[in-house]
Amino acid sequence: MSVTTPEAVLPLDDEPTTTFADLGLPPAIVRKLAENGVTTPFPIQAATIPDALIGRDILGRGRTGSGKTLSFGLPTLARLADGRTRAKHPRAVILTPTRELAMQVSDALEPYGDVLGLRLKVVCGGTSMGNQIYALERGVDILVATPGRLRDVIARGACSLDDVEIAVLDEADQMADLGFLPEVTELLDQVPPGGQRMLFSATLENEIDTLVKRYLVEPVSHEVDAAQGAVTTMKHHVLIVKPRDKAPLTAAITAGEGRTIVFVRTQLGADRVAGQLREAGVKADALHGGMTQGARTRTLADFKDGHNSVLVATDVAARGIHVDGIDVVLNVDPAADHKDYLHRSGRTARAGRSGTVVSLALPHQRRTIFRLMEDAGVDASRHIIGRGDLFDEDVAEIIGARSLTEVQAEAAMGAVTHAEREAARLGRELEQAKERATELREEAERLTARAARERGDDPTEAIEAAAKVRAEALAEAEREAEREARRAARAEAARAERGDRGDRDDRRGGGFRRDDRDRDRDRGERRSYGPRRDDRDRRDGDRGGFHRDDRRPGGGGFHRDDRDRREGDRGERRSYGPRRDFDRRDGDRGGFRRDDRRPGGFRDDRPSSSSFERRSEKPRWKRD
Repeated sequence: MSVTTPEAVLPLDDEPTTTFADLGLPPAIVRKLAENGVTTPFPIQAATIPDALIGRDILGRGRTGSGKTLSFGLPTLARLADGRTRAKHPRAVILTPTRELAMQVSDALEPYGDVLGLRLKVVCGGTSMGNQIYALERGVDILVATPGRLRDVIARGACSLDDVEIAVLDEADQMADLGFLPEVTELLDQVPPGGQRMLFSATLENEIDTLVKRYLVEPVSHEVDAAQGAVTTMKHHVLIVKPRDKAPLTAAITAGEGRTIVFVRTQLGADRVAGQLREAGVKADALHGGMTQGARTRTLADFKDGHNSVLVATDVAARGIHVDGIDVVLNVDPAADHKDYLHRSGRTARAGRSGTVVSLALPHQRRTIFRLMEDAGVDASRHIIGRGDLFDEDVAEIIGARSLTEVQAEAAMGAVTHAEREAARLGRELEQAKERATELREEAERLTARAARERGDDPTEAIEAAAKVRAEALAEAEREAEREARRAARAEAARAERGDRGDRDDRRGGGFRRDDRDRDRDRGERRSYGPRRDDRDRRDGDRGGFHRDDRRPGGGGFHRDDRDRREGDRGERRSYGPRRDFDRRDGDRGGFRRDDRRPGGFRDDRPSSSSFERRSEKPRWKRD
């Protein structure tokens, strides 16, 4: 098929493609792009850059990984190239929801800013505010910031937005999800009117629409990917697994070639899963908000450079990580909602590449995960692991094994490899320690002999005495090591016994479980496994324990509520210990009250009927 042009008839396949030079960017930026191997713009870049270069307000909508950073970054650099920046007064501000995204936006734009003589600075939490303030005092053309830290810097008087000509909101929907919109609106209100505004978001919901109506003037809308984020090069799979199979399946999936991002729900879960993967022989590291910014930066750099092939992250990384070449996204814990699922999935199949998204779900999570897929508009393949001996072709390709037994065997072999590697490392350390001990022993003998000669003693006898003391200390250390080993063995045996008991309980072979109590309660009954507060009103016929309310005078104990019961309805109150009843003393038996005590005995007005009778009207110390 061919198309007709004013000059000639050209085949469709030979039709010229748009280049960055055709979009109107400065030649210096085009040359730098070519040096970096970027010659053909992505669809959202080709659509957005021309309008942004002439100063139009832009409303861009596209999924994560569609190339939005250069869409707003390159026009911003081009428009600021000929101006001058005052100290503490940046001329452009780019707001991002996370620290990682701010740093990556700056890293992506800085090479092109250098060729134009423009300076960029990241202002975000977890890094030195002093360095950020110092850079602002020297002058920063483009400020890439998170809303919270930028507000703090402005409050210190180190920055002003009075000269801002271009304001950009990247990942505006995530700012709304994280609750940053109050800070965002506070900052945008400080930007002088009349400048250029660009807002990029994967979805346009009510809060985002409010920002658009409030701050953008006749914006040009560009939408590249649907909000649901369905990508033809991305495959989605749901694996229903049993709890005991979750860890070996995770290790099997992540042990394949390529890069994998594993998403979990909590920070502790990220550390735990990363540790389990390392024990299985997989190079993995954790990334979450509980780490310092320096540790997060190093972990992300190791992942990008290929030192680690697996990154275990919480949702802090769902939109804050831009790493090319992610082959698999593995959801060990299901996403909180469909938006989080889509942004997790957006880590793979970026810029037209293919990718796989796998979600592990326990049997009781089946309905939740299927509903989440429907809300996300994703057609995911569903597989139940454990029903048959062999996996189907799709599952075998994902996991890299043909059966669950093979997965378990590979996990065991991975653990063996890790243990052997650890043993080899410890062996090397042991050899080094022995060599060091030999050197120290020789040095100690030399110094001991020298000290003996200085005292006038026989050096040989001094060395022998020191060797005897050393031998005794070594023997004691060995005995302590043996005792520690026995304690560890007993503890391990106890844990194994508890595990066996738990398995027996799960098989209903002995013991009891908490679920048994719930089932009894559902039948209107409650079994008794010891003293319980809820059994206060049930006393007749109880056996096999005692209840708090069964303890009565004459019945082996007492009950607190019996203090309020009157004998014979005569208004008399029984006492079982000191009480603060100031006005009621008649009829007391078997004890005394706080007000009955005086320095030398009991109160003068204490009734004589008490079991503790007064011997005299005077205190003991005044009787004589």
